[in-house]
Amino acid sequence: MDRALLFSARGLRAFGFGFSAVLIGIHLEHRGLPGGLIGLTLGIGLASASLSGLGSAWLAHRIGRRRTLALSGVLMAVSGLDLALATSPALLVLSGLTGMLGAASVDLGPFASIEQTMLAEAVPASARNLAFGRYSLTAGLLNAAGAAAATIAFPTAAFFLLYAAIGVATALAPLFMSRRLEAAGPAVAFGAFRPLAYLAALFALDSLGGGFVANAVIAYWLHARFGAGAVFLGPAFAGIALLQAVSYEVSGRLANRFGLVNTMVFTHLPSNLLLLMVPFSPNLSVAVAVLFARFALSQMDVPARQAYVLSIVPPAERAGAVAMTGAVRGVAQSFGPVLSGLAIGAAAFGLPFFAGGGLKIVYDLALFRGFRRRPAEHER
Repeated sequence: MDRALLFSARGLRAFGFGFSAVLIGIHLEHRGLPGGLIGLTLGIGLASASLSGLGSAWLAHRIGRRRTLALSGVLMAVSGLDLALATSPALLVLSGLTGMLGAASVDLGPFASIEQTMLAEAVPASARNLAFGRYSLTAGLLNAAGAAAATIAFPTAAFFLLYAAIGVATALAPLFMSRRLEAAGPAVAFGAFRPLAYLAALFALDSLGGGFVANAVIAYWLHARFGAGAVFLGPAFAGIALLQAVSYEVSGRLANRFGLVNTMVFTHLPSNLLLLMVPFSPNLSVAVAVLFARFALSQMDVPARQAYVLSIVPPAERAGAVAMTGAVRGVAQSFGPVLSGLAIGAAAFGLPFFAGGGLKIVYDLALFRGFRRRPAEHER
């Protein structure tokens, strides 16, 4: 029951994030924001998502995991109401302060550190790789449905009212989870994190690159570069999300066979080479085809990374470890959309992809060099 509620709550959020990533750039443009302010809004959202993870880890230590998850759902509802109802540029730019803007991924935000800790403790260590693959698979399928829903001819403000309603639903779900998902024994908000220092630095490098090519940035780039509208972008990003969903299931199986670090590196590296090819696309169809190939590989590292981080620290420190690495990743990632927005506004159409792909390739090589001989606890 608890695992079903965790998966359901993540799936609902992923549905909201699916249509948000497609529509938010266009929605903000319709509200009168220029490319630079759109990028700034996305950047604030990514930075706040990462920092809110630290806040949720601390809060869970004080009031419990289930109450913290419920409060995070309220924050999602507030963000949706802001986007749906606000007309002031200042209020729109600040819409991401809740940490629930949904511009990039369901992997960041106040939910991640708590949910992933619960999941790691709800399954045996031997089943952890597949459990995190299924956790990501659930999100991927619902993310695809959300992207497809973006093609419905509703005003974009109506979608963000739905986004607020999803926040309310995800606030209610933790109230039905059992007490056994609360921390057992003395709770630790944050540990020493010495094993994670270098890993977190690498995650920051990867996320800085990822910020240049967050889904919302790519959707807006396709709109600015080729004139793609929501009717085209919705199915395109639904297809991308389906490819990602399949890759999550494959990731768990690859990790069981080849190891978590090898799975992270040798699926991520070719995807970043494909990313460098996107700006050379002569038309919209070719650009989307290259993106499809890229996204079929690019997210296989997500469940492997989640399982790896949770498996190299003591159980009592897991929430803090996820929050700390997420914060480092998110703050670094937040710079990407700002720079991408400026690049798009100046018609420097290749910059987001060259910068993002190049930084991610450096991350892949450094990760393999630094961690190929350090398996997770359940891989020894």
